[in-house]
Amino acid sequence: MSEGLMKMWVALSSIGLMFIAVFSIMFSRSKLSGIIQVIVSIFAWLCMITAGILILIVVLSGPVKG
Repeated sequence: MSEGLMKMWVALSSIGLMFIAVFSIMFSRSKLSGIIQVIVSIFAWLCMITAGILILIVVLSGPVKG
């Protein structure tokens, strides 16, 4: 697998993590309460932080040669 294709999959997976984070935080705020809400919110934040780190790695690694 080429480096460009690998970077594409990493970026796509981080976008997926962002969608999971958004929908889980919306679900936890509207439907849940108590400790379950806190757990789902922490999961959403972890997904968002992971996605941000992955996107940062893809962007800072620069363009792919050839």
